[in-house]
Amino acid sequence: RDAADHRARDDARVGARAMSGAYDEVDLEDMEWRDDLKAYTYQCPCGDFFQITLEELRAGEDVAHCPSCSLVLLVIYDPEDLPELDEDTASA
Repeated sequence: RDAADHRARDDARVGARAMSGAYDEVDLEDMEWRDDLKAYTYQCPCGDFFQITLEELRAGEDVAHCPSCSLVLLVIYDPEDLPELDEDTASA
């Protein structure tokens, strides 16, 4: 019964995220850090890149936005695994 309850909660969570209008979900480790943007990026179908900064992640944000279209991406990550903020990764 516990496994069935766990599956039901997972299904509800996935359904809620799908309802949020996100294009997809991606693990932070599958995103690329771009020094020029000071952000993690992931290819968007429009040709641009979804972007999310380390500051946004540290603030609990989990949605990366594409600056060229209306698509958003849910970013899956563990806050404890985030790198430390420093001058090299902080936004300008």
